[in-house]
Amino acid sequence: MAKKIKKNENLPEGMSRREAKLAARAAERASLEKEARPYGGIGGEADLIALQEFVPSAVAKVAVNGIDRDVYIATVLPGGSAALIREEADGGDAYVALQTASPSQNPGRDLAYALNWVKSAQPGQNLDSGIADGSQPALSELISADAELEVTEHQDFNWWLPEGFELDQVTGQALQSANDSVVESHRVDTGIPGAVWWVNPGGGKAHIRWIRPDDNEDALLNALARVAARGEFNLGEGTRFAGVFRTHGIIVPVFDLDPSVPFDSYGDELERVSSAVDAEIANDAQLSSEERKQLQNIKSRQVTIR
Repeated sequence: MAKKIKKNENLPEGMSRREAKLAARAAERASLEKEARPYGGIGGEADLIALQEFVPSAVAKVAVNGIDRDVYIATVLPGGSAALIREEADGGDAYVALQTASPSQNPGRDLAYALNWVKSAQPGQNLDSGIADGSQPALSELISADAELEVTEHQDFNWWLPEGFELDQVTGQALQSANDSVVESHRVDTGIPGAVWWVNPGGGKAHIRWIRPDDNEDALLNALARVAARGEFNLGEGTRFAGVFRTHGIIVPVFDLDPSVPFDSYGDELERVSSAVDAEIANDAQLSSEERKQLQNIKSRQVTIR
């Protein structure tokens, strides 16, 4: 029986059929690989990480290239939706969530997918799943490197509903249940690198989480160890360094605090610590024995979120 002759295919120029298949498979694998810094290279990287991993209820207004309506990146939306457009009568604003019911391992691509959906979505529409399928542009094409996030934290989810919305019993119960889950959180406004968030989960301790997007992780950890070895890595009396989170390619130092002390009273101490760390970043001398001990202590108390 004669071999079946395949019809002409649209192959990339200069590639055989086999080479094209291998290239397609490689591209598919690459699309599934986890990005080391999913929000790297865009404005507000530290706050995006905070809103995805640490903050229960907040929104951040951001300018998105190619979208005329107001766009807000939110922590979570009703029902775990990926995005929604409010009705024109309610303003027609777009909301895109970072905490969704069905996330993938590449949140930066998921965010780009949802923002790209907003471009053509109509008022009243809702995006249930925001898992990227490869049709989305790069996130850096949608959010510029110099973009600024206008972050507003909330201590409830009442912002889910437009002003004047009349609650029925079911919606009211769902909203109350969501509100009951909120942990008090505040962004601490300082001039130091990254983003600082205070949270009080109860249990006798509040915490400050310092999301600091340094490019050289080893240099940062060494700097933290040097400052800690001098007994300076704290935020004043009644505070202590608790350890670090590692998430989305970023190191996040965490401090334990007295919950009765106001969240906005740590500005001076944060600037002191930040200045001390910055001064040590460029120090490439070998660590002393005490500094190596502190480095191992930091690494042993490190928790990786994702």
